[in-house]
Amino acid sequence: MFGMIFIFAFAVICSLIFSLILRYTSVQESSIQYITTALSFVGLFGGGFLSGGKRKEKGWLIGGTTGLIYSLIVFLAQYLGYDRLFDAEQLIYHTCYTLIAMMGGILGVNLASGNSRTA
Repeated sequence: MFGMIFIFAFAVICSLIFSLILRYTSVQESSIQYITTALSFVGLFGGGFLSGGKRKEKGWLIGGTTGLIYSLIVFLAQYLGYDRLFDAEQLIYHTCYTLIAMMGGILGVNLASGNSRTA
């Protein structure tokens, strides 16, 4: 739950900043597309990290679940609000979002539990 709150709070803050930039400057939406995608990955990684750190076990599972719940919420908003399904590009993005959240969950568990292995 904390991970989802972080993801959506991060998304709202980033959306507000980008909307102000787009409104009050001459920047076009197409020029910040990659920045928006990168910040989405940062948000999902942070959400997975926070979820894994709170849970302290099975980071891949809790991070993946966080990513899947995020994708489900976005899918439902898109389907119910705009009557559109995910296209191939969105499926790739949301698969990557889930994988990034998994990586965040794994790292969150390992840093929160303090267990580290040495070679």
